[in-house]
Amino acid sequence: MTGERQAIRVLVVEDDPVAADAHVMYVGRVPGFVAVGKAHSGAEARRILDRTPVDLLLLDLHLPDVHGLQLARSLRAAGHHADVIAVTSARDLTVVREGVSLGVVQYVLKPFTFATLRDRLVRYAEFQAAVGEASGQDEVDRALAVLRAPSPAALPKGLSGPTLERVTTALREAPDGLTAAGVAEAVGISRITARRYLEHLVDAARAARSPLYGQVGRPELVYRWVSQGR
Repeated sequence: MTGERQAIRVLVVEDDPVAADAHVMYVGRVPGFVAVGKAHSGAEARRILDRTPVDLLLLDLHLPDVHGLQLARSLRAAGHHADVIAVTSARDLTVVREGVSLGVVQYVLKPFTFATLRDRLVRYAEFQAAVGEASGQDEVDRALAVLRAPSPAALPKGLSGPTLERVTTALREAPDGLTAAGVAEAVGISRITARRYLEHLVDAARAARSPLYGQVGRPELVYRWVSQGR
């Protein structure tokens, strides 16, 4: 009798402590996956990999000491064969193409929700679970489609991807943060709608909120991007 399939071991490599903790939490919420550690730099990731078995890297591409793809290349040269899900704000398709040859099986663009990462992890697990010999081209295509054709990211009801992108851009370009009213003016939406998107980013650990004191009455909230310049 065969035993249960071993959990897929994930190393989170992310220099932002808040984001790293959120990603570890996300991984732990997906059945069949376990976070075996977190690293905040390429050097720390190498040290962990030298002593801990890892199946999959959840890898930020912009680390303080090395670009993520350079890290992936050096790990391959050193004999580490863990697959990579790249986590990045970059949208350069040249980087995407380069990553394919280095074992990058998926890209997740920041900011993302738990549902987005769960979708990628579940699809990765399905791809890894495929065993045996394919009966033909159709079966090979289906196996690759599981990995390469993820469903659209799930957003809370009433939120749209394009508007989320505009809110994210406005927040990232404001180093001192923005109130919901400020985001509403910058993006061209209502203050209530802006607050919904901002609270979504807070829930996804991509933004932080703090009170704006010095006003009469209840202090207004200021929202700041937690990974400036990433």
